[in-house]
Amino acid sequence: MARNQLGVLNALDVAKTQWYHFTAIVIAGMGFFTDAYDLFCISLVTKLLGRIYYFDEASPKPGVLPIKVLAAVNGVALCGTFAGQLFFGWLGDKLGRKRVYGVTLAIMVVCSIASGLSLGKERKAVMATLCFFRFWLGFGIGGDYPLSATIMSEYANKKTRGAFIAAVFAMQGFGILFGGIVGLIVSAVFNGRYGAQPYNVDRKGSTVMQADYVWRIILMFGAIPAAMTYYWRMKMPETARYTALVAKNAKQAAADMSTVLNVDLEAEQEKVERIAEDRSNNFGLFSTEFARRHGLHLLGTAMTWFLLDVSYYSSNLFQKDIFTNVGWLPKAETINAIDEVFRVAKAQTLIALCGTVPGYWFTVAFIDHIGRFAIQLMGFFFMAVFLFILAIPYDHWKQNHAGFVILYSLTFFFANFGPNATTFVVPAEIFPARLRSTCHGISAAWGKAGAIIGSFGFLYASQDRKNPDSGYKPGIGIKNTLIVLGALNFLGMLFTLLVPESKGKSLEELTGENEDDEVSTARTLPE
Repeated sequence: MARNQLGVLNALDVAKTQWYHFTAIVIAGMGFFTDAYDLFCISLVTKLLGRIYYFDEASPKPGVLPIKVLAAVNGVALCGTFAGQLFFGWLGDKLGRKRVYGVTLAIMVVCSIASGLSLGKERKAVMATLCFFRFWLGFGIGGDYPLSATIMSEYANKKTRGAFIAAVFAMQGFGILFGGIVGLIVSAVFNGRYGAQPYNVDRKGSTVMQADYVWRIILMFGAIPAAMTYYWRMKMPETARYTALVAKNAKQAAADMSTVLNVDLEAEQEKVERIAEDRSNNFGLFSTEFARRHGLHLLGTAMTWFLLDVSYYSSNLFQKDIFTNVGWLPKAETINAIDEVFRVAKAQTLIALCGTVPGYWFTVAFIDHIGRFAIQLMGFFFMAVFLFILAIPYDHWKQNHAGFVILYSLTFFFANFGPNATTFVVPAEIFPARLRSTCHGISAAWGKAGAIIGSFGFLYASQDRKNPDSGYKPGIGIKNTLIVLGALNFLGMLFTLLVPESKGKSLEELTGENEDDEVSTARTLPE
């Protein structure tokens, strides 16, 4: 613990787990529930978009989105997320976490609805408006990363801080699961009612006119959970660490946390001012002092997140193509369009239940016992191992679908009981309060840069050279792409060595803030 730590911060560090902790998890976590739903539900509808808007004979391959359109639809939200993480991360340190927290949620609500209402008489107009609104949807999603992580880390006690931050992020798993369930229900309703009516009888694999409602409803559903938590997000007080250490308002920090913790806390304005006057803790992001203290830490958090997301988003966004390639899902030509959405949603739901959701909550259960470092190293290792097992005997899995699904689920399990959770947790703990949201945003943005590379790169690289009729330019094939992803996870293990363990320490102890209070106090006292 830092010497002479502010009483209000020490009270937060040693507080027993209380109702406000769970309230904060739900309020912040519902943002991530929505984030995951909005980002990954697009994988349910891209093939449907191809059938509806690109069924004419003039298309390179009728019924399939052209590769540039597919890349744009999949990747544009990630580009928005990248921008949002940098902008709102910086803004959260400048204006405060709470002041911009509701803005991100409002953007997500509006743009979720607008994405489903993408209008136009021609397919280019529909795709353009869809991409426009999904970019701004991603922008709002991006802001939720640094703000939610920082708020939760600054509210939590040091004993269970990792579990609380990880629990916020674990809501992402439920968002992915919810996306699959919504896809199942909507497609089942429409398929049962309209499935026998062909939209274009001249093409194999029928598509009904009502299928245009399916993808719109799925996209707009993302507005519901975000809208439900907006009021409660606005009621949250600013974190004491921002109010005291950044805004330098000890009275307000004590008043806010007295209400939250239901205890009487003293306002220590003199101590706050002494901390503010200590020049050793007033360095900026681009200073040599920051580079000396935290440069390698930021490199480690950014690169591990980057390498993780190349693999994670590739596997998540294009799992429908992988399943079709190994024969677990039937080819589009053999089933109607809504039935295809149903089958893809069923596969996504199964993977989420078997691997994704359990992985997140294993992290919540163990992160404060075995530490962030061990979980991240273990996760990268097993992800690499299972990707290699899937890739090297790739043709074998075409006759053993159950085995493929089990191993594929395990890659998601160890992603989430591993670096997908820890890369979110650690940047919210190891950087100073005045730079915490900014540094988390930078780390997260590097992750989304990896996701962008993964989503675009996988799309091109996974095209099989042996299948020139795919409508796409040939790449290295799915087998070799999986090998590359496995190698990147081993590289992630190396960059993990740059990230410090933060288990069981106060945030001020990790960052060095006000640890030399006694020295700075001596300098301010008269001789």
